[in-house]
Amino acid sequence: MTGFLQGLWLVVTLDLRQRVRTVAWYVLLGVFVVLVAGVTVLLVLATDAFLDGGGGVFSSIVFFVLLLGTLVSPALSANAINGERDAGTLATTQVTLVTTTQIVLGKWIAAWITALAFLAAAVPFLVFAVALGEVPASTILVSTLVTALELGVVAAIGVGLSGLLTRPLFSVAVTYLVVAALSIGTLIAFGLGGASAQSEVRATNTYVDWMTVERDGVPPGEEPPCLPPQTWTYDVPRFDHVWGFLAANPYVVVADAAPASFDDRGTPTDMFTWIAVGVRQAQHAPELEVVYDECANWTPSGTVVDDESETPRDVYEDSVPSWFVGLAIHLVLAAGALVWAVRRTATPAHRLPRGSRIA
Repeated sequence: MTGFLQGLWLVVTLDLRQRVRTVAWYVLLGVFVVLVAGVTVLLVLATDAFLDGGGGVFSSIVFFVLLLGTLVSPALSANAINGERDAGTLATTQVTLVTTTQIVLGKWIAAWITALAFLAAAVPFLVFAVALGEVPASTILVSTLVTALELGVVAAIGVGLSGLLTRPLFSVAVTYLVVAALSIGTLIAFGLGGASAQSEVRATNTYVDWMTVERDGVPPGEEPPCLPPQTWTYDVPRFDHVWGFLAANPYVVVADAAPASFDDRGTPTDMFTWIAVGVRQAQHAPELEVVYDECANWTPSGTVVDDESETPRDVYEDSVPSWFVGLAIHLVLAAGALVWAVRRTATPAHRLPRGSRIA
C-alpha cells in the first residue's frame, strides 16, 4: 500500500510542477481573483449586505466559484492523458514501475488540487461575507465541502474522458457538454418535462354577495347572502413528476446540502435556502380540486378570515432532501469515467482506435 501511495504521489507532484511552471496558470488565477472581487463588491452594493448580513453574499460567492470552477476545470483536466499521448511523454511514464491506475488517479488528484486552488483564492472573500454576519458555521462547512467535491467530480470526468478519447480537443469539448448537461440540461429537462405532463384543475369559488350585505346588512348569528358557486377548469404543469432531474444539478446539490436559514417570518435569508425551498416545492403535487368558499369563512363581526398561507419554512420542513441522491450520481459518474480511463490506458493495449499514438 505504501508503494502504491508513493507512486501515486510521484505522478501528482510531477503533474502539478508542469502546471505551475506556465505563466498562463498564474494569469488565469489572477483573472479569477479579480472577477470574484468584482462580484463581491457588486453583491454588497446590490443587497445592502452591511445591514442585512452576509448570508446572501456568501452563498452567491460560493455559486460563482462553482461556476468558474466548472468552466475552468475541463480545460485543465480533459487533456491530462491524451495530451501527453500526443506529445509522446505518456509512454515514458508507462515503461516505469508506475501502474496505469496510479497514472490516472494521480492526474485526477493533480487536476482536483488545481481546481481547489480557485476555491482557496476565494477564501478571503468568503471570510469577508462571514464577517458581515448571519452565516452559520454549519453552512460554511457544508457548502465549502460539497463545492470542493463537485469540483473533484468535474476533474474526474475530464481526466476520465481524456483517457477514453484520443483527441484532446474532443475530450475537452465533451467534458464541457457533460458539465452543461448537468448544470443547464437538468433545468431544461425539468421545465419541459413539467410543462408536457399537465393535469386539469377544477376550481370552485363561492363569494359573499357584498352588494346585498352593504344594502341590507347581516343580522348577528345569520349566514351572509352568497352568490352561486362558479366553477371552471384549467391546466397546470406537473413538476412533481420530474423534480428528480434537479437532483443531478450541481448547484442544487450544494444549495440543498447546506443547512437552511430562515428569519422569524419563515423567509429564507440566503440563496442556498431559496433554491432548496424551490426544489422541495416542486416535490408537492398541485391540488386538482380547488375550493374557495368565502361564505364559510364569514365571522359574526362581518369580516372574512382567510386561511394562513404556507411559509417557505413550512414547505422546506414538509419535504425530503435530494442532495445526497445527486451527489451519489455525480460520484458514480466520476468513478465510472476514471475506471474506464484506466482500462483504456492500460498497457499492453490489445486494440486501439485508428490514428492513436502509442509513443
